[in-house]
Amino acid sequence: MRILLTGGAGFIGSAVARYLISEGHSVLVLDKLTYAGNLASLAPVAGHAEFRFLRADIADASAMQAAFAEFRPDGVMHLAAESHVDRSITGASDFIQTNIVGSYILLDAARAYWQQLPPGERDVFRFLHVSTDEVYGTLGADGLFSESTRYDPSSPYSASKAASDHLAKAWQRTYGLPVVVSNCSNNYGPYHFPEKLIPLTILNALHGRELPVYGDGTNVRDWLYVEDHARALYLILTRGLPGETYNVGGRNERRNIDIVREICALLDDWAPSGHPHADLIRFVTDRPGHDHRYAIDATKLETELGWRAEETFDTGIRKTVRWFLDNEAWWRPLRDKVYKGERIGLLGSVAG
Repeated sequence: MRILLTGGAGFIGSAVARYLISEGHSVLVLDKLTYAGNLASLAPVAGHAEFRFLRADIADASAMQAAFAEFRPDGVMHLAAESHVDRSITGASDFIQTNIVGSYILLDAARAYWQQLPPGERDVFRFLHVSTDEVYGTLGADGLFSESTRYDPSSPYSASKAASDHLAKAWQRTYGLPVVVSNCSNNYGPYHFPEKLIPLTILNALHGRELPVYGDGTNVRDWLYVEDHARALYLILTRGLPGETYNVGGRNERRNIDIVREICALLDDWAPSGHPHADLIRFVTDRPGHDHRYAIDATKLETELGWRAEETFDTGIRKTVRWFLDNEAWWRPLRDKVYKGERIGLLGSVAG
């Protein structure tokens, strides 16, 4: 297939790019290269004959139209998004512009391209819109998010993703564009930008810095190893039914505090500092609007498309910590020049 992949220099997008190239597909990675876009994450495939890169903004209509006309994709995997909840609290405008306006412009460019395709190519074409479980809001102690769970977003980030989900579904229902939507749980793994919980904990611990844990640390997330997610997204693109939603989850629920402690225990073994890394844990004021628990029911994806997560959290976190220990050349420039590990998302600095 010829696949146009937006956000392909990001954490999940680069994993998808590496997977697609390994499976023999032609890929055009389209990325704006914001702070979280990193060409180093694409280094393993950058020299491949079937890989192309275009620096462009999905909110640039002329650039999107040109990308479709020149690359002529068989499918689109739309992952480009501003994705960090904390940053959305203090700078919501970027999230509105990229996640909502950008998704609209990309959908409309895809619609115009798809409508002029010959009938056979039009039947094959798919548009996969990749989203998050955060659109569903929060769960109590029991229950799981399903594809029929009502939307109840809590943060500017999740609200912007909910809006883009609705746009994607509307383009399918109104115009017939063959759109499929996926909603995933928290991803982790190699090449993870160090503002998120797991890579931030790893790097802060290595540097002997405090390990901030929001509230009392009992917030629960369902964790999905990024390479398992990449496989799922390809299955959804190629075998999912237009108009349908598929939830992707690893069935690996963990409390935040338990994740931090597990990372500390691994680092005590692999990178001992003379003191238990868990001594660095500090409980800090909770994030505004912090949902307490997310958990995905992936039964539809598992039964209809035959996907299964290959990594448990225990196997995946070991691979992740080991990767960060072995790949300082990847994370060091980010840590030194882009994000040093400071706390963001405090209400005292709201703007945009």
